[in-house]
Amino acid sequence: MSPLLALLLVAGLCAPVRGQSEDIPEQENVAQEGQLTGAPRDTLRLASSNTKFAFGLYKQLAAKNRNRNVAFSPLSISMALAFLSLGARSATWTEILKGLKFNLTEIPESEIHQGFQHLLSTLSRPNDQLQLSLGNAMFIDESLRLLEKFKAEAQALYAAEAFSTSFMDTAAAEKLINSYVEKKTQGKIVDLIKGLEQPTAMVLVNYIFFKAKWKKPFDPRDTFKTKFYVSKSRPVTVSMMSMEELTAPNFRDKALGCTVLELQYTSNDSALLILPDTGKMRQVEARLSPETLRRWRASLQMSLIDELYLPKFSISSNYQLENILPRLGIRKVFTHQADFSGVTGRKNLKVSQMVHQTELDVAEVGTEAAAATGVKMIPLSGKWGPMKIMNFNRPFLLCIVSKKTESILFLAKVANPNQGKAPSSLSNGPARLH
Repeated sequence: MSPLLALLLVAGLCAPVRGQSEDIPEQENVAQEGQLTGAPRDTLRLASSNTKFAFGLYKQLAAKNRNRNVAFSPLSISMALAFLSLGARSATWTEILKGLKFNLTEIPESEIHQGFQHLLSTLSRPNDQLQLSLGNAMFIDESLRLLEKFKAEAQALYAAEAFSTSFMDTAAAEKLINSYVEKKTQGKIVDLIKGLEQPTAMVLVNYIFFKAKWKKPFDPRDTFKTKFYVSKSRPVTVSMMSMEELTAPNFRDKALGCTVLELQYTSNDSALLILPDTGKMRQVEARLSPETLRRWRASLQMSLIDELYLPKFSISSNYQLENILPRLGIRKVFTHQADFSGVTGRKNLKVSQMVHQTELDVAEVGTEAAAATGVKMIPLSGKWGPMKIMNFNRPFLLCIVSKKTESILFLAKVANPNQGKAPSSLSNGPARLH
């Protein structure tokens, strides 16, 4: 039986290619000692590809979850796949990077990996206004011998920690990995791995943790119970945050039939909230693209919002991406045709599962304010003339963007603030290489 390599993703982010025909290049030596590249132009090119991948993956997840919440970290998934590609060869390598929306005739492999290296370095810098941790780890079976080139590039480019693990004792291995993930996500992701398969040889983990405070927080005393319309005829009761006289960037997209609002965090990162008109969600989803996102952000104008209503929510998701990624062109990774000989020198590995789990909480100021709710009577306004009211009382989209890197850290659809996890058909344990 071939050994397994598991890939866990946790959230709770123009030289021609060398080689033969069919764009199957020989592998470059991408980790050049002492070199940390990633100029702003390169970072923006990486962000553009990552955004294109993010929206492509979102559409696949949304199609499987038409009336359910969707939440994931595009950056976490992109980085994990790019990390995995270090050990891929031939068509497996090509599929991963093309699936990540990189044009391999315009961008060399070294620039891709060094772009992620720069991204990881930038996002990991200390910030008093933001708790953001992002990283990678390898749990390697004691009997496995990794190629020195793979180990060196994993550490140099993706700062991947390495832990020797005895996978013969699956219970102890699960405890070790789960404890690591729980610590790195500050307790948000617990017991990620259950039922670790044998003979697992290696587990790759990518994690991201994000916690920030609103630049202008909501007052918990103004949170009240009201209706959120999952559909025209199906309301649910939610805790609705409210705020009056907020000046914030916003835009009314008449062409797509939606309203866009940007709420900033104290770190100057921001949450982009997209509220489709009633019945327009699928139309807006179909048009999600890097171009649409750029147009929205370029069209935002500061203006007064008389009243803003946004539900508090805590949603989670757990996706088996081996069921989704083949639709984006990443197929061989999960078959016996996979070539991960760059990991150990042998072609006896394939990914059996690939899990991504996300926990996303939005409240007045942070998690400590979560219990401060009550019933509020809304007085009639004494203002004259038309008022600008934004009421997120129906399904909407949420996009958390890093200002420094232009990367989408999290992307979500809030279909029901009271809803639990993703359907069990998409839920399960970790991603593995056989």
